[in-house]
Amino acid sequence: MMLKPNASKNEIVYFVGDITTLAVDAIVNAANCSLLGGGGVDGAIHRAAGRELLAECRTLGGCATGAAKITKGYHLPAHYVIHTVGPVYSGSTSDAELLRSCYWNSLALARTHGLHTIAFPAISTGVYGYPKEAAAEIALMTIREWFDAHPDADMRVTIVSFSAQDDAVYQNLQREFRQS
Repeated sequence: MMLKPNASKNEIVYFVGDITTLAVDAIVNAANCSLLGGGGVDGAIHRAAGRELLAECRTLGGCATGAAKITKGYHLPAHYVIHTVGPVYSGSTSDAELLRSCYWNSLALARTHGLHTIAFPAISTGVYGYPKEAAAEIALMTIREWFDAHPDADMRVTIVSFSAQDDAVYQNLQREFRQS
């Protein structure tokens, strides 16, 4: 299913599976602030990319919550990895803005580097505890807002879900967006 806001060249598509298998310009890593690997999607990306990714990440000096940094993809099919650090969910009002910044800054970084295909996992919904539906709504709304602000970006965003159950959250939200 696709979401095409306005008449722009931008689009959102959905994929259920392993983000490390996607041949896109960049995959987004839901990283920790050290950028030195961890569990979940972060660990999977580091394992699939190889030791070179860790070596490059060591040169970046970490990453602030809501910010984004880019590295090569090394042994991944993706050319680049955009690392972003989502908030640890606390229920405060700043959580949503920090999560929004992850998506916005990742898209901006991709555009700065001339990239046109980017794949996002669910950011902050694992051990960082962000409620999946709330995080998915922020993700889709932010991507739509970024598309509205950059209608000529020619950006194809893939939302990657690890399971069909997680994908259903995005699909249900997309249906709601189309009706609004």
